[in-house]
Amino acid sequence: MSFFKKTLASFGIGSAKVDSVLQQEVLYPGEKVNIKVDVYGGATAQEIDNIEIKLYCRYIKEMPANQGNDKGPNSRMRRVPSNHALACWSMPYAFTLEPGETRNFDVELNIPWNTPVTIGDSKVWLETGLNIALAKDPTDKDILTVRPDPLLDGIFTVLEESGLRIRQVECEAVEGFDLPFVQEFEFVPTTGPFHGRWRELELVAHRNDQHLEIWFEIDRHRKGTRGMLAGLLGSGKLKRQLSIPLDTPIKQASHLVVEFLDKHT
Repeated sequence: MSFFKKTLASFGIGSAKVDSVLQQEVLYPGEKVNIKVDVYGGATAQEIDNIEIKLYCRYIKEMPANQGNDKGPNSRMRRVPSNHALACWSMPYAFTLEPGETRNFDVELNIPWNTPVTIGDSKVWLETGLNIALAKDPTDKDILTVRPDPLLDGIFTVLEESGLRIRQVECEAVEGFDLPFVQEFEFVPTTGPFHGRWRELELVAHRNDQHLEIWFEIDRHRKGTRGMLAGLLGSGKLKRQLSIPLDTPIKQASHLVVEFLDKHT
């Protein structure tokens, strides 16, 4: 084994590679995903300290546009993308990967509740990395498709049937939550019982051990304020909140949401 090959491998040239293959095309929060991890040896033997798999999502934070931390009412703000690791998995042992050798691992991961649904600007992805001593760590990135769990999907369905159309979806930074962000859904009434009563509806849903908590904010005058609901959540000023027990039948939960909106609008 030449010194030159070792040196090249330390810079990632001729080094080991990793590839993760998901066995499901669509993922759902609260369910498991099966992943096949293939590790390919490079031009020289390498000590693999660990294989790490991380589930990431992106959310938006508002930061002062200037270099200071002025957050006054007249200060200009800029929107900054940030990444959050929703879940991590680490292989419990190290191994030596010989030149040209292939190793395969089958991994089962839980998709956490409150993983963002991948519509609009919301992004979720999987990163698989090899930890190699004294070398550049190879990584593999896979963009994922995440759909709502049955309870939330039933609620979105009845909102659509009531004439509400999703206009924008984004993960916004918020303080005082289990996660550093919430996923905000913006609806506009195009037909149905809410058409003409208000301009838009913002909704945030968050699942805990016992309930699906849903917060609503109604904009009757189209203020056009980004992240309005997330900001109100962080300040504790939001009043419209509906708590649905997790064992509630989907049709009943959907009826509760429509009834709540009708009562409060």
